[in-house]
Amino acid sequence: MRPMELRQTLAEGRFVRLVAADGWEWVERVNASGAVVLVAITEDDELLLVEQFRIPLGRRVIELPAGLVGDGAGRQREEQGEAARRELLEETGYQADAIEFLLDGPSSAGLAAEVYSLFLARNVRRVGPGGGDGSEDIQVHRVPRTEAEAWLDVKRRVGVMVDPKVYAGLYLAERR
Repeated sequence: MRPMELRQTLAEGRFVRLVAADGWEWVERVNASGAVVLVAITEDDELLLVEQFRIPLGRRVIELPAGLVGDGAGRQREEQGEAARRELLEETGYQADAIEFLLDGPSSAGLAAEVYSLFLARNVRRVGPGGGDGSEDIQVHRVPRTEAEAWLDVKRRVGVMVDPKVYAGLYLAERR
C-alpha cells in the first residue's frame, strides 16, 4: 500500500479521481465502494449479456451485467450482493432467487484501483423491462450458453468489442 503522504490528486470529477505517486498515475472511483459483475444464466441455460455504446472506446461493447456498489443516494452502506441484484434487474429486467459470489479482482491493475466482485446468478427470470437507468441505453441479449463463443465471434467480426470478463464468467460458470 502506498503511504498517503506520497499521493497527489491530479484531478477529480463526479465519478473518478486521477491520483499520482511514485511515478504512477491511476484512477480511483469517487462516490462508490466497489463494482459488481454478474454471470446470469436463465432457466433455459442462456447467458444474459448487455450491449451498449461506451464513450471512452467510441464503440459498442458486449459485457456481463455490472454496476457500482453504493453509488446512489441512500446506498452508501449497500452490500455487494444487494448491488448485484439491483444491477441485474436494472440492466436486464431479470431477477435471481439466489446469487453466488465467485471471486473478486482488479478491473485494470495498471490503470485503476477499482476491484470488482463476480457473482453467478442461476435460473434468472424476466420480471421487468431492463435496459438500464435513464442515462443508459442497454440492449439485452439472451444467448444459449453452448453457442456463446460462436455468437461472440460474430459480434467481434462486425466491430463490436467483447469485454474479456465475459469469457472469464463463462469459464467459471462451467466449473460450478
